[in-house]
Formats: sequence, structure tokens, C-alpha cells
Amino acid sequence: MSRLYEVMFIVRPDVAEEDVDKLIAGFTTNVTNGGGVVKNVEKMGRRKLAYLVRKFNDGNYILMTIEAGGPVVLELERRLRVSEPIIKFITVRIDEEEKRLAKVKALRGTRRKVSAETPAAHSPTAAPVAAPTAAPVAEAPEGVAASA
Repeated sequence: MSRLYEVMFIVRPDVAEEDVDKLIAGFTTNVTNGGGVVKNVEKMGRRKLAYLVRKFNDGNYILMTIEAGGPVVLELERRLRVSEPIIKFITVRIDEEEKRLAKVKALRGTRRKVSAETPAAHSPTAAPVAAPTAAPVAEAPEGVAASA
């Protein structure tokens, strides 16, 4: 059963661009040989890490979106774990989240937008009620007691 995953990994900042491309090609080959499909590879560039990882303050972020089964993802994670230039990685299953977002979007599409309706549709058909008229009351200035 194929599922959709996002695999983000961080490569050491001192690794050359060509070596990063070789790493990505190796991981892509690993996924395709296992029967999976690489949907997208995005190089997010060099970014500062939130905390020190293996004595590095920054790294090159790479995001892969793959569609594969569980064994392929396990093998990919094993390769990420033993690759020396990789300092961090995370795999997230995103197909359930996409289903949830599609459901929310469909639900929002069925709702009526109240602000788009004409104001006449909301006005009551009965005659407006006259505001109560009150006799004007003179106010006494502050500090002056009212005499009876």
C-alpha cells in the first residue's frame, strides 16, 4: 500500500553542492528501486539550525515528497541514518492530513456565505417600531444638589 510521505533531511553545511546532488540521486534511486515514486525534491537552501547539532549551527535543508510503501520508507530512513553528511532527518506521513484538508475544504464549499446575501433578505417584513420618546431631563451640573 503506497502512502504519501515528506522526508526532510539536513546536510552538513561543508558538503559541496555536487555531493548533495549525488546524495539526492542515491535516495531517489533507492525509492524508485523499491517501487516508490519521488513526487518532488525541493532544496530549501542553507538555514540556521534551532540548536547545535553535531557541532553545526546551520545546514542545507532538502525536502523530498515520496509515494511509497512502509518497507521503502524504512530502508530510506536506514540510509539517512548511516549517511555521514546527513545530520538530521524526519519522515512525516501526509496523506491523512491531505484527506482532512480536502474534507474541510469541501465542507466550507457547501456553507452559505451570509455576508454575500442581499440585505433585503434579512430585513423583517413588519413595520419598524418607533423609538420611545422620553421627556427631556435637565441634568444638574456636578456638585449641585437637586432641590425638591
